[in-house]
Amino acid sequence: MDEENEVLDDELDNIVVLNDENGEEVPFEFLDLIELNGEQYVILLPVEEDEEESGEVVILKVEDTDSEEEESYVSVDDEEVLNTVFEMFKEKFKDEFNFLDEE
Repeated sequence: MDEENEVLDDELDNIVVLNDENGEEVPFEFLDLIELNGEQYVILLPVEEDEEESGEVVILKVEDTDSEEEESYVSVDDEEVLNTVFEMFKEKFKDEFNFLDEE
């Protein structure tokens, strides 16, 4: 396997496809898994066709399902939890991403 294909395979390994409320498949890039208070949260970046998008991440809580191979992701309504998880993510990746502070 040449290096170009190897890099592409590595990138594809980080892609998670979720179904939105309309049943449409939406690809996300998996950035990280953060644990807080015994719960796990995934940090996902929407894979947009339009590169001018804002680059906002999506934070979802991981819930176990009956199947060992599958996980379920649910939205988080608690602003405090979202902010804490995002701050932990920003601290962990401060050297890899340029975060814009929205003050």
